[in-house]
Amino acid sequence: MIENTIVAISTAVGNGGIGIIRMSGEKCFKILEKIFIPKNKQKRIKGYTIKYGNIVEDNNIIDEVLVSYFIAPNSYTTENMCEINTHGGIVVERKILNLCLKHGAELAQPGEFTKRAFLNGRIDLSQAEAVMELINSKSELEAQESALQLEGALSKKIKKIEKKLLNVITSIEVTIDYPEYDIDEVKDNDILSELKDVNEELENLINSFNNGRLLKNGVKTVILGRPNVGKSSLMNSILNEDRAIVSSIEGTTRDTIEEYVNVFGIELKLVDTAGIRSTDNEIEKIGVEKAKNYADNADLIIALFDITKDLNEEDYEIISIIKEKAALILLNKVDITDKNEKMEASLKKVRKPIIKISAIKNEGIDKLYSKIVELFNFEEIERESKVIITNERHKNLIVKANNCVLDAIKSYENNIPIDISSVYIKQSLEFLGEIMGQNISNEIINEIFKNFCLGK
Repeated sequence: MIENTIVAISTAVGNGGIGIIRMSGEKCFKILEKIFIPKNKQKRIKGYTIKYGNIVEDNNIIDEVLVSYFIAPNSYTTENMCEINTHGGIVVERKILNLCLKHGAELAQPGEFTKRAFLNGRIDLSQAEAVMELINSKSELEAQESALQLEGALSKKIKKIEKKLLNVITSIEVTIDYPEYDIDEVKDNDILSELKDVNEELENLINSFNNGRLLKNGVKTVILGRPNVGKSSLMNSILNEDRAIVSSIEGTTRDTIEEYVNVFGIELKLVDTAGIRSTDNEIEKIGVEKAKNYADNADLIIALFDITKDLNEEDYEIISIIKEKAALILLNKVDITDKNEKMEASLKKVRKPIIKISAIKNEGIDKLYSKIVELFNFEEIERESKVIITNERHKNLIVKANNCVLDAIKSYENNIPIDISSVYIKQSLEFLGEIMGQNISNEIINEIFKNFCLGK
């Protein structure tokens, strides 16, 4: 049992309509009694109620507040808990926080309220991690997926897989304990079939991580082109602001410029890069190499070409970069001319979608958006039946669990003693259990929760 009572400001720093000070622990209500005078006094505290009154110090009113009461075990942390809703303002919030500390509460560590919910068994570790992912969501789709995992979608999926593995272990151990009852061929096939089903389910979860990663981190989108082709103008057009410097002087952009932008629910991590060309300028050289490195690691490359000019050596280098990558080809400056048959014929051979635009006039940008949505259509994911892995820790543990299952299948198929298969399956179960926080070290738990915000 956790004995200390913790407190923290749960709302973001700054002025606002309200601020919330959250307190949880055994002494929560006793501390509250020393600083809160309700307008309607009642001796018996009821859970899921709100009282109106004043926070006071030495009979002086600090603020007029509403206090929400949650009685153990029916609270976020499963402990006695209250939330003081005060007028938003850092001075008032800190004053009330300090009063709670003065009367016996301790300042909460980052994520400590959610950590207590996990340690007290209200949620598992994957659900706790989903809380932070929900808070940090950058798109509606990412928020939806985080909410599903908070409700336990991943946990339920993992538990179903665990049940199948436990059934296999039971069948194997019956044979080990009672060797006089040999497993017949039908039972043997059933075990192999069950293991292969588990392997398929785990591989589906692993494969879902690519979509999950894009949902969580955004689609890393690199704008690539030779100098003065209109990359910065395109960046500004997409962002609808003058974020990048636009100049007729070649080599203006020498470092990367990164911004997030939401395109019809798809989060893009948009990167404007230095123009690809040979140069003697040492700073520009670094920028060009950086642009190439970003392109190597991009989820999507927007390759920009100047339709008013013929393809040159730098353009062909860009073509070689995008050949094996997810890429869109944009022909810019159609406000000057919309035809360049020689260029278009050459670029069609690359077999990437080609869109004509005028970045400076904001023409054709809607077609670019439509093509991006077509390439990364997360709406097609069947959310009722398919769990998406968005957390790299979960993915790594599922990979380890699946490798153990594959080892079990191989040993079974090669007629290796069945107790070896049982060892592999038990190892797989241990890895799956770590996803939900079973048999996990305090160091890992602390590492996970230190990334949470204060008051959550």
